[in-house]
Amino acid sequence: MDTRRFDAATKALGGAISRRETLAGLAAAIGLGIGGGLAEARLRRRTNRNDGAIRPRITDGQLDGPKHPYVGLMVAQDADGKPLWRCSGTLLSSRVFLTAGHCVETPAAHAEIWFAADVESEIPANGYPYKGDAGGAVSIHPDWDPAQFWLHDLGVVLLDTDWTAPEYGQLPALNQLDALHPRRGTRNVTFTAVGYGLQKSFPDAASWKEQSQRVRMYAEPKLVQINTGFTGDGSVMLSNNAHTGGTCYGDSGGPNFIGSTRVIGGVTSFAMNGTCAGTGGVYRVDRADDLDWLTDSFGQYLP
Repeated sequence: MDTRRFDAATKALGGAISRRETLAGLAAAIGLGIGGGLAEARLRRRTNRNDGAIRPRITDGQLDGPKHPYVGLMVAQDADGKPLWRCSGTLLSSRVFLTAGHCVETPAAHAEIWFAADVESEIPANGYPYKGDAGGAVSIHPDWDPAQFWLHDLGVVLLDTDWTAPEYGQLPALNQLDALHPRRGTRNVTFTAVGYGLQKSFPDAASWKEQSQRVRMYAEPKLVQINTGFTGDGSVMLSNNAHTGGTCYGDSGGPNFIGSTRVIGGVTSFAMNGTCAGTGGVYRVDRADDLDWLTDSFGQYLP
């Protein structure tokens, strides 16, 4: 993907990016057809699409260390083993690794995954970006559409062999997030976002200041919007600032746990602007189509 066109298209949107029906209407209104340049731009999806310059980001977060050993850094590869881009994701079991749909889209055929808290310091001895701790074939939500990735932005890597962790991430109950709502005048609903993220992002003129390392970090963003006309019923908006921290490119697919639990409310999906400031978009995984797909396709490997 041409990252220059990617940036240009998203800047033309003025950062107003949402999911479900509202996003398609917005794109049409400003003359960027969903089937054209906007689709190729992927609406500031939080991957970085050139390995060698692949930069994931948890912004203003803290070192995760051993807190979430079941969250890993994945590199998507094509059928010839060429690295494509990197994302984050979560083990649901010793075989099932949950990530975002756009992290495993074509031409991705396989993914390699590293689970060390600090992948950066072990390069190249750890095999990055070619051979990880575990790897497997990729699958994408059956209703995923590259022109409207935000509608069903869910993917899975089915590991070839078991990768045993002391514990695993957990799927939410059906429609579990509907019970969450920030009280009027407060932002008291907290998530824990985890990923191998670029910790600071700046506008283009100051991009030399960006801090990017392949290190697992976490932040505790607050719920800003849920079930609104902007988010629709398939996403939530979380805070993204120096106080709460947040997510950015390459954190795509990483978990957003409900509070301090291991329950995954959603996977990191999209950013609102080039510096990943303000709010960030999370694809919910508590809807029936997501849970049904995971159960029907991978139930034999899930707890």
